Amino acid sequence: MPLVNAKEMLTKAKAGHYAVGQFNINNLEWTKAILLTAQELNSPVILGVSEGAGKYMCGYKTVVGMVNGMLEELNITVPVALHLDHGSYEGAKKCIEAGFSSIMFDGSHYPIAENIEKTKELVAICNEKGLSIEAEVGSIGGEEDGVIGMGECADPNECKQIADLGVTMLAAGIGNIHGKYPANWKGLSFETLDAVQKLTGAMPLVLHGGTGIPADMIKKAISLGVSKINVNTECQLAFADATRKYIEAGKDLEGKGFDPRKLLAPGFEAIKATVKEKMELFGSVGKA
Repeated sequence: MPLVNAKEMLTKAKAGHYAVGQFNINNLEWTKAILLTAQELNSPVILGVSEGAGKYMCGYKTVVGMVNGMLEELNITVPVALHLDHGSYEGAKKCIEAGFSSIMFDGSHYPIAENIEKTKELVAICNEKGLSIEAEVGSIGGEEDGVIGMGECADPNECKQIADLGVTMLAAGIGNIHGKYPANWKGLSFETLDAVQKLTGAMPLVLHGGTGIPADMIKKAISLGVSKINVNTECQLAFADATRKYIEAGKDLEGKGFDPRKLLAPGFEAIKATVKEKMELFGSVGKA
């Protein structure tokens, strides 16, 4: 099945009170593990690519080629969107040209008027080409590719202004952060989420920083209109932990245990297990 934009899968998720997971990819193992798990669980899925990861994987065209090749070779039949995560204005345009099926333009660090202006222009391009587009209001805390946010809560009225431009989905800051959550984290602001949902209606809302948010908060966020949840750090931690255990056990010194296909296999399986756990939590299993 060729890449699809995320509109239909997220509209269904919002109506069905579940969420589709966006799992960020960093290399071949990541991509293959996520696609196979989505297929096994019959779940729609969004592959997220940050600008840093895109650069690491040798550019957006390389990423598109790898993903399209895998969809064919692995006979993937569930809906898959390839999505730019926290894209700049220039990055969004490059991904559109490269063949991504969905983009995120993160204009949250601009004054609202400039965020609106740039988002509006990208909405027009995406509509013309049949891509889905995510916008952001209120910065997400933590650091991702050098962009540092304090985790401010979005202004619901600004969210409505951006939603009215015709974006497919909206990421609103509700106290969530990227990376590991600190011990003194205050939790999600459901008051903000509820206010945003009331003003944006049927629009699918996006929760960034899905790693480390307790399951009950995830479920409550989904009940308040969150239809897309981003996970990255959790897969990275699981991959690193499994790889460390393999090497500490001396497996890389046994026979051809140093072969990257063997060395990276435990990490690959750890990503699959993490993705499965998240898809079950989000409620997307069997929804393809």
